[in-house]
Amino acid sequence: MTQHTGALPAAMGDADLEVTRFRDDLLAGLTSDPKSIPSKYFYDALGSRLFEEITELEEYYPTRTELAIMERRVDAMVALLGPRCLLVEYGSGSSLKTRVLLDAMERPAGYVPIDISAEHLSDSARRLAGHFPELPIHPVAADYTAPFDLPEVEFDERRTVVYFPGSTIGNFKPSEARLFLDRMRRVAGPDGGLLIGVDLRKDVSLLEAAYNDERGVTAAFNLNLLRRTNRELGATFELDTFRHEAVYDAEEGRIEMHLVSLAEQCVRIADRTVHFDEGERIHTEYSYKYTLDGFADLAAAAGLAVRRVWTDEANLFSVQYLEEKCECR
Repeated sequence: MTQHTGALPAAMGDADLEVTRFRDDLLAGLTSDPKSIPSKYFYDALGSRLFEEITELEEYYPTRTELAIMERRVDAMVALLGPRCLLVEYGSGSSLKTRVLLDAMERPAGYVPIDISAEHLSDSARRLAGHFPELPIHPVAADYTAPFDLPEVEFDERRTVVYFPGSTIGNFKPSEARLFLDRMRRVAGPDGGLLIGVDLRKDVSLLEAAYNDERGVTAAFNLNLLRRTNRELGATFELDTFRHEAVYDAEEGRIEMHLVSLAEQCVRIADRTVHFDEGERIHTEYSYKYTLDGFADLAAAAGLAVRRVWTDEANLFSVQYLEEKCECR
């Protein structure tokens, strides 16, 4: 077993490569019809702070509801995780829910937080290291929606569990979510598991209010995509010529977030000029909401079986534990 000191390793990442990928993804999305920007680019340092502010809003039910589920059911969850578990978290964020989990786990072997924002990740991991000084923590700055390498650290673990809190699985189209679940299943291995947050279908008014808060924090979060593009790529977006829009598509079972152009305009990005008609939309995020049966079917298509489900009393949100399906006959 590798001996770990109190020093926290730096998050791994390549800033130049990330900027190049951001430029290429942005231009590909904005020259498509309809226009789009991948939602993973919300999370620069400011975007991550704005999202943390969103999670504290009165209208935004997912975070407080999931946290309450975690606090009430954590003993049952860690019993399934078992002792000497290596916890690999996708999208570590502020780690509030992770702290609840780690506090209750029996002799965790280590913690690997993965997040696309290296600055936010390092700050979060450093705070967590202060709370758990004996826990080996190895942050990885990476786009977890694409293949990435886990750190080459020898952990004395019995099993690996991938932790994916929040409602981020809903940001993928169902076909993409199936592939992503399959990738997480492979990271966990045949003896591992997944602990995942899944937002549930509910009254439309509650859903739309959660993504259109009165203080305008979600709007600022959405518009920060354009601010980031100006800062990192030298683009010429004028933020006051776009507005935030979030609506629920009942047929698809998803919230759709857009940035809407308020005028006909042209924007320079790198060496390209992108034209916008008045009223033209940039799609920035989907947030699918599931029924319990619907998510179980999606998991099964990825080779996973739902073993336990915990929900709040109003069935607004769920935390689910999954394992690889047994093909024994």
